[in-house]
Amino acid sequence: MYQRLILIGRLGRDPEMRYTPDGTPVTSFSVATDRRWTDANGQQQQKTTWFRVTAWRKLAETCNQFLSKGRLVLVEGELSEPRTYQG
Repeated sequence: MYQRLILIGRLGRDPEMRYTPDGTPVTSFSVATDRRWTDANGQQQQKTTWFRVTAWRKLAETCNQFLSKGRLVLVEGELSEPRTYQG
């Protein structure tokens, strides 16, 4: 099976770069996508969906160098299993 996800949206904050214990760079950032439509009553509606993106190695360094909050980006990758958080 093949899974590919393509997102076009804006960065919600500046990327955050860190390193794993073995020195591998990892950059994380959030991307907001908007959906707009007119409902049955003629009212404009909007829904924003947020995605957390993680880039590794050379791509992580490039993302950290060139991306900043508010920039329009296209992200292509795989969707990982959602994590369950317990409070």
